[in-house]
Amino acid sequence: MLPSAQAQTAAPSLPETVVTATRKPTRVDEVIADVVVVDRARIEQMGNRTLTEILARTAGVQVSSTGGAGKTSSVFIRGTEARHTILLVDGVRYGSASLGTPSWDNIPVDMIDRIEVVKGPASALYGSDGVGGVVQVFMRKGEPGESSFRPRVSTTIGTRSYNQATAGFTGSSGALTYALDVQRTREKGFSATNSKVAFNNHNPDRDPFNQDAGSFSLGYQINPDWKVSAGMLYANGTNFYDDGRNRNTYGKVRTETQYLGVQGRVMPNWTTEFRVSRGTDYTRAIVAAPSSVPGLFETSQEQYTWQNNIATPIGTVVAGLERRVQTLESNTRYTVTGRTIDSAFVGLSGSAGAHSWQLNARRDDNSQFGDNNTWFAGYGYRISPNWRVNVSHGTSFVAPSFNQLYFPNFGNADLKPEEGKNTDVGVTWSQGAHTVKLVAFDNKVRGFITNTTKPENVPRARIKGWTLAYDGAFDAVGLHASYDNLDPRNEVTGKMLPRRARDQLSLAIDYTFGAWKFGGSALYVSRRYDDAANTFSTRLGNYTTVDVFVDYKLTSEWTLQGRIANLNNATYETAYGYNQRGAS
Repeated sequence: MLPSAQAQTAAPSLPETVVTATRKPTRVDEVIADVVVVDRARIEQMGNRTLTEILARTAGVQVSSTGGAGKTSSVFIRGTEARHTILLVDGVRYGSASLGTPSWDNIPVDMIDRIEVVKGPASALYGSDGVGGVVQVFMRKGEPGESSFRPRVSTTIGTRSYNQATAGFTGSSGALTYALDVQRTREKGFSATNSKVAFNNHNPDRDPFNQDAGSFSLGYQINPDWKVSAGMLYANGTNFYDDGRNRNTYGKVRTETQYLGVQGRVMPNWTTEFRVSRGTDYTRAIVAAPSSVPGLFETSQEQYTWQNNIATPIGTVVAGLERRVQTLESNTRYTVTGRTIDSAFVGLSGSAGAHSWQLNARRDDNSQFGDNNTWFAGYGYRISPNWRVNVSHGTSFVAPSFNQLYFPNFGNADLKPEEGKNTDVGVTWSQGAHTVKLVAFDNKVRGFITNTTKPENVPRARIKGWTLAYDGAFDAVGLHASYDNLDPRNEVTGKMLPRRARDQLSLAIDYTFGAWKFGGSALYVSRRYDDAANTFSTRLGNYTTVDVFVDYKLTSEWTLQGRIANLNNATYETAYGYNQRGAS
């Protein structure tokens, strides 16, 4: 049970728009891409401790974890690889350039205001890594016109000595908006591994996770047309894991994002933004006994962006230039430790009557691999006030990471970028508070990079499937449901891609009665294989978890919450040899 008390006033509701799908604010009902939005109210109701736990209950997304909070996690959007998803924090690239994947669970959930998940090819918008999609996390910010100072505080305690405290505030004063949050998390945890884990690395002790984090944002309206904004996220986690029975092993993961931007109106129909941002990922492994694998890696991704939005009679043109500089420092000797990507992008999106459209093109010049050109084209048609159909096709690519290319004895410097081609067809029915969406997709990835001891490009992988989702409310009852059917395969071997299930079903329901709110959720995931060979002995069984919660609104500013995760105490694995949290 996780009781908590929160002091805060109700935040103003966000307009029903998304930014990530087009690089500009766009109404959800006009977006061509398959998009899911998780707002702050939904995050609080779900009560999940990590970002991956939230995403695992999102239509079209599957996850794997090596043992709970803070451990290595992978996010698979529509069955694509973990490296095929871009993660942005307030528009800043978040992730390790050496691994090619982000530290998903190092983002503190209590500081998140909103999550947008765009499923499908995103390279024409954001460049490399957008084969499966993009996740953008928006941290809390002050809003113009809100009360001058809005403090909040929350504290949570739970099983396995879990405790978390968060404090912060948002507000505005004249032309200035501001927000600040700090958070402290401590958890003794459980044994991350079991006796099946590889290399005899099981140690039946507890594997704690500790984290200290903070974020802030500032905005200043210089005049009615020009604004300056800045923000930062800092998260420092210490994660204990197993490296043999007698080894006290832990890793330090520090992630940071910073940005500074100037936005302004050049002409009545033309706005522009200049932005400088930086994402840093620092990882250090510390072992009681000498380790054969060096353990210090620090990567940074600096990005310089100039974007222009121009309103025209046929829609809004989005055009800009971008430079991204990736660098790597490590006590491991890499033959190459940096690269630069220069990009130009242009897009057009709009609507008229029953029709909506989106076109995007992008050229990325990578100092290692040369040019990559990607594009996206989508069309939507509203058959009636309640029915809408969408069709789209797009290309994407992923440049190999530094580890895949140059890690001593395991890298392959001959790797080429992966290239994807994806087609979507979807139909949406909506009426009042109810929305039903069915989307089918077919994603072909040429030059797919295998996750073997020495990675290599294979001719092609193909991931196809469909998602059916419902969101709605019946008076005091809220209901969310989704079903995913997936067929992810290496087309050379015919084998299923590891750790991805054919079937996933998610259901959540809540009921409000006066000051009380009750609810629960269930997640079913079918069996998966843990390796590329689809070995029966390492097959991961299907599982179902059930969560329940109750909220009681003590006053307009204080809420008491209780939650039991994995009420049925299911024993399951999302990675072979690694435990998941039981009832808590």
